[in-house]
Amino acid sequence: MEELMFKNAAIEDLAKIVAIYNSTIASRMVTADTEEVSVESRLKWFQEHNPETRPLWMIEDQKNNVVGWVSFSSFYGRPAYNGTVEVSIYMDENSRGKGFGKKVLQYCIDNAEKLGIRTLLGFIFLHNEPSLKLFRHFGFEDWGTLPDVAVLDGVERTLVILGKRVG
Repeated sequence: MEELMFKNAAIEDLAKIVAIYNSTIASRMVTADTEEVSVESRLKWFQEHNPETRPLWMIEDQKNNVVGWVSFSSFYGRPAYNGTVEVSIYMDENSRGKGFGKKVLQYCIDNAEKLGIRTLLGFIFLHNEPSLKLFRHFGFEDWGTLPDVAVLDGVERTLVILGKRVG
């Protein structure tokens, strides 16, 4: 299996980040956005990340091709939750289904504690079985279910919150 490399995202990477994100919208499996987002609309989100506590990593293959990105985002925005993050993994269309998700999530688990993170969360639609399977493979447990909280193309969708203590 191919090795992956992780590097801190730079502002120059934001267009690629947005392109990968936008490529997932049509499936109605990964995000609650229903229309493509712009680079400008993601600037504030990008700036909320930092290498010390809230990384946004570009994922590259051995040929330095970007195959995806992963981010740690603050949970709930209150200081008492600083040790808890939401993990978001987005793979390029050509890199999905190749087992990269396992390498990415393992990297997140391995690096969380040195960033001061004790709890990882995944917010995943109930119908996104591949992502649920990935997180559960690593011992994430169901910590919450929000039934029918999203409406995608007229279909109500349930959100599952998965959690794992890592520190």
